[in-house]
Amino acid sequence: MFERLEQTEARYQELEQTLALPEVVSDQSRYQKAAKAHSELREIVSKYREYKDMKRGIEDSRKMLIDETDAEMRAYAEQELAQLETRIVTVEEEMKVLLLPKDPNDDKNVILEIRAGTGGDEATLFCAEMFRMYTRYAEVRKWKVEILSSSDSSAGGMKEVIALIEGDRVYSSLKYESGVHRVQRVPATEQQGRVHTSAITVAVLPEAEEVDIKLEMKDIRIDTFCSSGPGGQSVNTTYSAVRLTHIPTGTIVSCQDEKSQIKNREKGMRVLRSRLYEVEQQKQQEALAKERKQQVGTGDRSEKIRTYNFPQNRVTDHRIGFTMHQLAEFMEGRLQPMVDALVSYYQAEKLKSDATVSA
Repeated sequence: MFERLEQTEARYQELEQTLALPEVVSDQSRYQKAAKAHSELREIVSKYREYKDMKRGIEDSRKMLIDETDAEMRAYAEQELAQLETRIVTVEEEMKVLLLPKDPNDDKNVILEIRAGTGGDEATLFCAEMFRMYTRYAEVRKWKVEILSSSDSSAGGMKEVIALIEGDRVYSSLKYESGVHRVQRVPATEQQGRVHTSAITVAVLPEAEEVDIKLEMKDIRIDTFCSSGPGGQSVNTTYSAVRLTHIPTGTIVSCQDEKSQIKNREKGMRVLRSRLYEVEQQKQQEALAKERKQQVGTGDRSEKIRTYNFPQNRVTDHRIGFTMHQLAEFMEGRLQPMVDALVSYYQAEKLKSDATVSA
């Protein structure tokens, strides 16, 4: 581990020197590439330097305990040594986490897809509430949310919604949201006060850039049709809605939120590219793909990753056994404790896996 850390610090210093070169400063593309690489190493190098400072501090404190005759100074050294020895264990664990292989998608924007599953109108209402929850969370994180496609239900909810979320490290925070989310509560239409159970599916796809997936227009069939919705200008009057079919894979994407056919086509292409990118990733990581497909499932109540129990004001993630008793606040977008718990759990699993492989 420490050999890797030394190499990382050497690379960091090399990049610092590169960024100061006049020929690099004048070349915007080269400078941005070097600056990005430098920024990615900053956290681990900073942590390693903190570790080395603490090692020196421990050595100095131990030396003081041997050489120092003054009782007060010896007491100070003992206290300092105890604090450093406790802290350095934590820092070493933090370095191990930082050295874990990075998910190449962590810095990407995401395509968020939420669909009503079992539960009829109640599922569509919860689908809309979940989209609002993620939108609120995005506001807290200062991310931008743009609806790419949506389908409303007669009950006032959403049958499905597809949105683009842009910002800093969006995928790294939302990637564990994919799966079936189950809700337990008394619907507004329930006359006898019985608790009903419904479910929705959430899929979080890293947004694919053109360099990730090359789409050939000859492979795409484009159909246009009239928009459908609650009414208003251009609904059912112009062929502004677009349906894209990727012929080689049979993947279909529809988009009708914009009045302009061109804008709908652009949005549809972003969704299509991200779905194909996800398929390509699944091919490369079959084991992970099977696990994720099982998590998302069919929208059946039994395939849950998380349960939202309104009568008990409780939300539980079944993968990690983590429960919060502030469901009302959670639905207002205060997801961070859950996000942090999921990230910590899966980091710990990776550390265990690495340790097993090393052994």
